[in-house]
Amino acid sequence: MPRTNDVGGLDGFGPVVEELDEPPFHHDWEAHVMAMNRALIGQKVYNLDEFRDAVERTMSHESSYYENWFRAIRTLLKEKGVV
Repeated sequence: MPRTNDVGGLDGFGPVVEELDEPPFHHDWEAHVMAMNRALIGQKVYNLDEFRDAVERTMSHESSYYENWFRAIRTLLKEKGVV
């Protein structure tokens, strides 16, 4: 069974819109999600491979990039018994 991010051969996602001088984060909370992920990986709560797997398992095409990251982090923290 293909994972959510395996969209090879699928149509209907529309064009990729490039923003000139796009900021690294569109909202402050996105930077916080990135920092939280780096800290949790740095503290060895989970590793990068586990994080990537969690993103793939929980990804929603209706969510933004960092919303998918945050969902993956919450999933891993629950699975690891941290929360």
